Amino acid sequence: MTDRPRRARRVQLSTPGSSEKMMQKAAESKADHVFLDLEDAVAPSQKRDARKKIVQALKTLNWTGKTRCVRINDLTTEYAFEDIIEVVEGAGEHLDTIMMTKVMTPADVLFADKLLHQLERKLKLGRRIGLEALIEEVEGMQNVDAIARSTPRLECLVFGMGDFSASMGVTNKNVGTNDGYPGDLWHYARFRLVMACRAAGIDPVDGPFADFRNPEAYREECRRSMILGCVGKWAIHPSQIDHALEIYSPKPEDVARARKLEKAYAEAEAQGLGAINVDGVMVDVASIRILRNTVLNKADLYGM
Repeated sequence: MTDRPRRARRVQLSTPGSSEKMMQKAAESKADHVFLDLEDAVAPSQKRDARKKIVQALKTLNWTGKTRCVRINDLTTEYAFEDIIEVVEGAGEHLDTIMMTKVMTPADVLFADKLLHQLERKLKLGRRIGLEALIEEVEGMQNVDAIARSTPRLECLVFGMGDFSASMGVTNKNVGTNDGYPGDLWHYARFRLVMACRAAGIDPVDGPFADFRNPEAYREECRRSMILGCVGKWAIHPSQIDHALEIYSPKPEDVARARKLEKAYAEAEAQGLGAINVDGVMVDVASIRILRNTVLNKADLYGM
C-alpha cells in the first residue's frame, strides 16, 4: 500500500511546451490531465527556452481540476536531468507529475525518483511530485512488471504504441482499422501493461492516436483499451478530448444501478445474508467488488 494520490486520467492532452498559445488553450480545455511537452513536440533548438515557457505557464495559468504534468526528454539525451531540475526549481509547487519517456528499466525511474527527492528536500516542497512512465520500447515492455513496482512515486504507465511499433519493426498504419491484421495489433501489449499496472496499484493509460481527423477510429481505440482496463487515453488534438471523456466514464445509468445494488447488498449483509436477488440479478460479495472496481470507484473519482 502507498499514499499515491488518486487522479483522473480519462484523457491526457499533449501540449507543446514551446507554445504559450497552446498551453493557454490546454488550461481552458476539459481535459483531466495536461502534459506540457519538452520531447517530440519541441525542436532541439527550442528545448531550453521551452522550459522557461512551461514554468511560466504552470505558475500563471488556471489549471483548476487538472493534473499538471511535464513530459521530459529521455535519459539518453543531454536534456533530461536539466528538464527535471529547471522545471521543478521554477514551478515545483505548481507541478503534479513528471512524465518520463522511453523507460527501459527500473533504474531509469529510480534516477528521476532520487533526483526529485533531493529537489523536494532542497526546495522544502510540501508534497511529493509523482512520476509517469512511457513504455514505448521492446526492452521496456519486457521489464514492465519491474518498472511498475520500481517506486511508490510512480503513478502511471502509458503505452506508447508509436515508438513501440518502430521498436518492434512493425507498421502501425492499420491501427484502428480492420485491414491487414485479423485482430487488435496492440492487444497483447496493452493487456500486459494493464496487468503490470494493476498488480502494482498504478494507472494504465493508452497512448496516442495520430489521425485526429478520424474520430470513429479514435473512439474504437478508446473502447478497446477501456475494455482491457485502461483508465484513459492520450489526446494529441483538442477534438479528441470529448470522445475520451465519454468512453472512459461510466454511463450515468450504470452508476445509478451499481449504487442501488451496493446499497441493497449492504443492507442484506447487515442482516447476515451472503447473497441476495435484486431485480432478478444475484448479488454477492464478488459482484459488488466488480461493480466497485469497474463503475463506482470511477464515478466517485469523476464526481458522478
